[in-house]
Amino acid sequence: MSHAALLHGKRQVSPVLDLKAINRDLGDADATSLVRWGYDTFGEGLVMSTSFGIQSAVMLHLVTQVVPDIPVIWIDTGYLPVETYRFADELTQRLNLNLKVYQSAISPARMEALYGKLWEQHDVESLNRYDQIRKVEPMQRALAELGATAWLTGLRADQTDHRKSLDRIGQQGGLYKLLPILRWSSKDVYQYLTAHDLPYHPLFDQGYVTVGDWHSSRPITAEDDNERDTRFKGLKQECGLHLPQSPEEAASLDSSSL
Repeated sequence: MSHAALLHGKRQVSPVLDLKAINRDLGDADATSLVRWGYDTFGEGLVMSTSFGIQSAVMLHLVTQVVPDIPVIWIDTGYLPVETYRFADELTQRLNLNLKVYQSAISPARMEALYGKLWEQHDVESLNRYDQIRKVEPMQRALAELGATAWLTGLRADQTDHRKSLDRIGQQGGLYKLLPILRWSSKDVYQYLTAHDLPYHPLFDQGYVTVGDWHSSRPITAEDDNERDTRFKGLKQECGLHLPQSPEEAASLDSSSL
C-alpha cells in the first residue's frame, strides 16, 4: 500500500506488480489499451496530471475517453501565463474534466519575501528550491489526499534525457506511474490533435514549443539545440515532478545535471 493511500481515510490497496513482466507484455500495447489496463488494475486509485501545456489536450482527451471522471491534478504555481489559465478553462469545459487544482501552501508574495525571486538567481539550487515549493510539494499533497496508487502522465521519451530512460510502467515515490504516450513522436501528437479536432496551447503560435511558468519559458530560436533549452534558462530540463522522490530512487540520478 502506498504512503499516499494511507492518508485522509482513503485506503486504496495497491497491487504488487512484476514491472519487468508487465512492460514486456504491454510493450506494444497502444496508448488507449494501456490506460484501460491502468483503470482495470488500479480502479479509483488511478489519477492523472496535466500542465495544460502546448499539447496537453492529447492526454486529457485520450484518458477521459476511457475513464471520463478520472481525477485530473493540475498544479497552479501562481506564475502561469494568462494564456495557460484560459486554455485550462477551455479544456476543462470542453472535456468535462474532473479537475483538482492544487497550489503551494506558501503564497507567491510570501515566497518572494522569504527567498527573493528564485528564478532570477541564475543557479540550479534556486530553481530546484522554487520547483520544490511551487510544484513538488503540492503534487505530493494532491496524490496523498486523492489516495492515488497509480499516476498517468503524458511524458514522452524525446523530451528530456531522463525521460529516455523510463519504462511505460514504472514506480515513483511509492506509486505506480503509467506513461501511455512515452514512445510517441511529435508527429504522432500532431496527428492525434488533428484527428480529434483538439486545440493546442495558444502560445504555440508565438513560437513556444513547451510552456511552464511565465518567467521560465520562452519561444524557441534557431540557436536552441533542444526544445527544453527554452525552459529554466537552459540550466536544467526537469521541473522535479517526474524525478525520483527518495534517496534510493535517485541513487543514479542527480536532477541538477539534467
